[in-house]
Amino acid sequence: MKKRVLVTGGAGFVGSHLCRRLLNEGNEVICVDNFFTGSKENIIDMVENPYFELIRHDVQEPILIEVDEIYNLACPASPPSYQFDPVATTRTSVLGAINMLDVARKCKAKILQASTSEVYGDPEVHPQPESYRGSVSTTGIRACYDEGKRCAETLFFDYYRQYGVEIKVVRIFNTYGPYMNKDDGRVVSNFIVQALRGENITMFGEGTQTRSFQYVDDLIEGMIKLMASEPEFTGPVNIGNPVEFTMLELAQKIIEQTGSKSKIEFMPLPQDDPLQRQPVIQLAKDELNWEPKIKLEDGLKKTIEYFKRVI
Repeated sequence: MKKRVLVTGGAGFVGSHLCRRLLNEGNEVICVDNFFTGSKENIIDMVENPYFELIRHDVQEPILIEVDEIYNLACPASPPSYQFDPVATTRTSVLGAINMLDVARKCKAKILQASTSEVYGDPEVHPQPESYRGSVSTTGIRACYDEGKRCAETLFFDYYRQYGVEIKVVRIFNTYGPYMNKDDGRVVSNFIVQALRGENITMFGEGTQTRSFQYVDDLIEGMIKLMASEPEFTGPVNIGNPVEFTMLELAQKIIEQTGSKSKIEFMPLPQDDPLQRQPVIQLAKDELNWEPKIKLEDGLKKTIEYFKRVI
């Protein structure tokens, strides 16, 4: 029997990969997106599939729909996108969570919240376990995203305790791969596009800040496994790659793989930009039998090939 699965933000970078995987596994997929950062190009290969349905809708507004499972991914995720309209970003996280939780409550559907490593802020604990409560500014330019996602987690656990909604919360660490927006301002897409165009690679700070990069297929596998886990396992659970790289190391790998003659141009570090980001993934290993499989070099190769086609 096919499951009816709703994916909010389904035309986005991660959402489109998730829709494709769910369709391939024999589900009926309903993609909801307002196309603020999502793109029809990301889902064009699925629109003729009779088991794929696209609804143009903003999750800030309620929706009536019957489904078995919900993946709530709707929210701009790159700093330029979520800072463009910070009020809408917070509303998307908070009202979107409420509206999707209400659907789950009415339908008795399982619901997964795509939370983020940004709930840890600029961490004072390294690497970050799920038990760490974070070091987050409530007033900075990133707060619309960070605090919106933190509030969404609160709502999920309150609906779980108060109404018995079956919830799953995943904290997503830096993810890259095909279907990233070339202009979204994230470091992997920025560096690849600049390298392919032969432009200077803009490095914020001294390039010593670190990130842990996971390829999108690893993330999707983690999300699918989390949704299929036992009802009592709610998360939050970190899904990310524990192998840490500096921004300079990343830039050098991309220059090498693209054969670019780009130089590195150093710029001031943006406000509240975290200096370290690395997940502890023991919980995902123990509860989901999950860990990332794709090495950075291999994932970058696939991502570079994608950007060669689109630019």
